[in-house]
Amino acid sequence: MDKRKEKYENDKLMKRLRHCVGQAIGDYRMIEDGDLVMVCMSGGKDSYAMLDILQCLREKAPVRFDLLAVHLDGGIPGYPDGLMENYLKDKGIPYRIVREPVFSIVKEKIPSGRNVCSLCSRLRRGILYRTATETGASKIALGHHREDLLETFLLNLFHTGQLKSMPPKLLTDDRKHVVIRPLAYCAEKDLIRLAQIREYPLISGDLCRFSANKQRGVIKEMLRQWERQQPGRTEIMARALANVKTSHLLDRSVYPFTKLQTDDSPSLTGETRKDAEEEETTSSWTAAGVQMDRSADLSPDLSADQ
Repeated sequence: MDKRKEKYENDKLMKRLRHCVGQAIGDYRMIEDGDLVMVCMSGGKDSYAMLDILQCLREKAPVRFDLLAVHLDGGIPGYPDGLMENYLKDKGIPYRIVREPVFSIVKEKIPSGRNVCSLCSRLRRGILYRTATETGASKIALGHHREDLLETFLLNLFHTGQLKSMPPKLLTDDRKHVVIRPLAYCAEKDLIRLAQIREYPLISGDLCRFSANKQRGVIKEMLRQWERQQPGRTEIMARALANVKTSHLLDRSVYPFTKLQTDDSPSLTGETRKDAEEEETTSSWTAAGVQMDRSADLSPDLSADQ
């Protein structure tokens, strides 16, 4: 490729990523004036890109904020000691390297052959929250991108029966920390390309022999196939996460289905229904459904499938 064209394409890529991150920060008010943003550096392409883009945005951001890069060395065998620290030091970025024996604790607590990811994740999260408290960080930035959010949504849909993804902004249960995901609008392919251009010193994810998530891998490949079949489908699905129509789902806790009335319905004094009346009505319909099931054979004929 011609050098000038290559530079043009690279500049356009960085401009697109800055726009996506800036829009996400603005849409969800992720960063406010005076914030100290703790950028969690895993050593993968996404965390490097997040730090890179946030640094660029600081120069023209409408608010003043500072960055602190934090990297957790969990004691994994083969860990490239000094790789992350040297990069941050060379770039002149304020940083902190936290060393904790996460790997050995997980090996001790979880029997061989069992899934260790849940415990490892909880330990790492606790360490990061503690570090945020110690450093006075007001925001904790994680490097999850658009496809990560979609994969999580589909995993929850298929395996837990919930419509739930990774939130772009989260208040922790103890209300002490705010977690943000500035890359929520960024396409993974753009982050891969940026990592190639910048030549980040990546820490291999293969160091942890437990790191492979088979179900997430299946979902990731499914999304790739859909994108190949219909380019742009991933972006459409991502937009759907921010375009929820609760009136067209089944969750009574987020939409008042039981209070719906036409304009000419008999008016009731006070609330349309008291909570107790709603529960009684719901129970009555549930009971009626059970009685119908008992009075009629509604079970499908499965003989053809057996």
